[in-house]
Amino acid sequence: MASEIAALLTLMASTLPSPTLEAFEAVLSRHDSATLALEEWCGVRDFAPRPASVTAQLVTSEDDVPLPTGIPAKLALSKDETATLRNVRLSCGARILSVAWNWYVPERLTPDMNRLLGSSDVPFGKAVASLRFRREPLAVTAGPAANCPAGTISTHQAMLYLPDGRPLAYLVECYTAANLAP
Repeated sequence: MASEIAALLTLMASTLPSPTLEAFEAVLSRHDSATLALEEWCGVRDFAPRPASVTAQLVTSEDDVPLPTGIPAKLALSKDETATLRNVRLSCGARILSVAWNWYVPERLTPDMNRLLGSSDVPFGKAVASLRFRREPLAVTAGPAANCPAGTISTHQAMLYLPDGRPLAYLVECYTAANLAP
């Protein structure tokens, strides 16, 4: 019975239309967390065994990239707060689905959240999920924006806000062509 179900799923997957950028963008727009959106997409596309899981690989430390002009104002930093950069590759299975830059305010997180972000492959959205943040899209660019890798199909800029309205993070996300590859 299990082999019959597997054969049916394989047949169904082979008859599905090729994924489109529009379908991918629709999944992204349904979620406040890019991680959850990528896990949904990864599961639908069968990029990895289920349940689909997205992991974050650190690319650079905050010392490698200067703080962009305007980030302190975007994050409404007080004199006792800092902006920290987490630059990661988000992957599902062997596929790198996005490269993201996330400037966030560590003082607005719990010590456990900061520990996870500093020492694990847990994506930001999962590490801070209990904060019930909301996402506000700022811009979507077809293709790559500055600093995105070759093969970027879409670039998103967004803010994450805490339920009380305080900014939590400013994001730049470069989604790769691996999202649409067979």
